[in-house]
Amino acid sequence: MRTSLVSTSRRAVSTVCSACRRKEAIARFNAASVPIAPPQRAFSTTITTTTTTTSSSSQVSAQPRNQPTRRWLSSSSAPPPPSQPKDQPPKQKVPTYYALFPETLPQGPPPAGPFEIDTRALRREFLRLQAAAHPDFHHSASGTSEVSARRQAEITSALINQAYKTLSNPLLRAQYLLSELSGVDLAADESGSDSGPADPELLMTVLEAREAIEEAVSEKDLEEVRAANEERIKEAEANLAEVFAQQDWEGAKGEAVRLRYWYNIREGIDNWEPGKPVVLQH
Repeated sequence: MRTSLVSTSRRAVSTVCSACRRKEAIARFNAASVPIAPPQRAFSTTITTTTTTTSSSSQVSAQPRNQPTRRWLSSSSAPPPPSQPKDQPPKQKVPTYYALFPETLPQGPPPAGPFEIDTRALRREFLRLQAAAHPDFHHSASGTSEVSARRQAEITSALINQAYKTLSNPLLRAQYLLSELSGVDLAADESGSDSGPADPELLMTVLEAREAIEEAVSEKDLEEVRAANEERIKEAEANLAEVFAQQDWEGAKGEAVRLRYWYNIREGIDNWEPGKPVVLQH
């Protein structure tokens, strides 16, 4: 009886083990038969992309180093930089005299910069420039190059002197600006005939001032004439600043002519002597 039970148990265990082995075998078979095509396709795509990139990189590196890559020419996402508009106004010309004094006149001439000038600052910069360019610094020059440098220093020194003299005087400054910016040369025509018929009121004022200077017995008699003339000078200089800022060349020409008359009257008053005839330059 016991032997029979043991045999039966052994057969049952053997049957169970056989069933487990069959399940494991079926599982291994199913695992072995799972398709691997999708992973292969994904891997194949990655390899293809990498190969294409590598090929492109090798093509770029194969180009000569001095030849720029111009792939952007065929790409709408990276257009060439825009060209400068044709209707953009040209930069204003900076006259030579203004360019010599960049510290005092950083904005340049009108209309970018003011017509008025700080004459004290102008003189300080003038002295520095003149000290650096004075020919005396080349007194020990010898040889062709040194002599040439001394000659160039003389030219530069003369230019600085003329520029300072012109810019520090409102009348000379106005005439210089008219010549440089609009081509009007008032300095070449002291009679003022290029500005058209003289203003009758202007001529009357000049004649009255001349008569007052001639009739003066002492300098005290000229005080009233001097004060009135200085007011006219201030007014003309203020008007010049306004018309130059507006680039009104005709207005600037007329004011410069008037200022020239007022300066001549000032000179006649300063040079007055008893019994000496008055000569007013026009």
